[in-house]
Amino acid sequence: MTIPNLRPSNSALGSDFYVMTGIADRIFGLQNEQDFEQIALDIFSLQAERCVPYRQYISLLGINPEQVDSIDKIPFLPIELFKSHDIYCGDTEPEKIFTSSNTGGTVASRHMMQSLAHYEQAFTRAFEQFYGESSQWSIYGLLPNYLQREGSSLVYMVDRLINRCGSGGFYLDEYEKLLADMEADTKPKILLGVSYALWDLAEQFSPKLRNTIVMETGGMKGQRKELPKAEFHKILTDAFGVEKIHSEYGMAELTSQAYSSGDGIFRSPRWMKVLTRDVNNPLKVNLRPMRGAINIIDLANISSCAFIATQDVGSTFADGSFTIEGRLTGADIRGCNLLVQ
Repeated sequence: MTIPNLRPSNSALGSDFYVMTGIADRIFGLQNEQDFEQIALDIFSLQAERCVPYRQYISLLGINPEQVDSIDKIPFLPIELFKSHDIYCGDTEPEKIFTSSNTGGTVASRHMMQSLAHYEQAFTRAFEQFYGESSQWSIYGLLPNYLQREGSSLVYMVDRLINRCGSGGFYLDEYEKLLADMEADTKPKILLGVSYALWDLAEQFSPKLRNTIVMETGGMKGQRKELPKAEFHKILTDAFGVEKIHSEYGMAELTSQAYSSGDGIFRSPRWMKVLTRDVNNPLKVNLRPMRGAINIIDLANISSCAFIATQDVGSTFADGSFTIEGRLTGADIRGCNLLVQ
């Protein structure tokens, strides 16, 4: 049995449901674990009804949504379904459809975003939770492969953050201009780059950066050899003369981002939680700190699905932080098989 690619039916809840119930305000204002769990259960009930692919996936698993009364019973949607189905809860057309970079010629994922204002609120609050008021920074985006295609949520985020900062900008391979502009900039700076482009910059110029945070994201995108993070970060710290390399963890299928201030240890905003699942049993989710495949609860995914089983592998820790260690082998096959078992 396969899930048909249907759009959500009209619901009595209406397209203004999120506004009427104040659920977005509840998400960004949550204070503790009890708030998180209650909001997660409320969003699950909503999405189990309104998101057709999620509803049918739950049905294939033999789960009655009305019996899901705790966070450990919530099923996680395989992220692969964003490639083949419209994972969407809205009754109106999405304001924006973000797409993944589909490295290696794979099918791109599509994330249908009902409200760009909601997305901007999510990424601004997440950034400022870890880095303070955005206006104090200059942000320099070295994101060539993202800039050269349409639909990148990362480019949208960085562009809006640059606008809030009032300084910085995007650069393709204009390394000398980038370095000259950063040298002339007296504000604290964040150089946010896709990993392979930062490596190119480090290798060609080895510039000693002052008053600058170097933040990597996005991986090598098939442009350079993949290295263990510790080894790669050592190359960058030596070249740029910085103590640590920061990282951003996000994806097209999510609304929120996690950040690392060094050593590959990521922390999530308050409304995002990272769990692990058994790599051999995708339905077995670990609520305790453990190594495994990564599951994400992103409560800000209110118009798509907030409960995502990713293809990443990592470890979670008691304080809510986590690491990303790599990708599942054959993950696409594993996730699609789950739909027809």
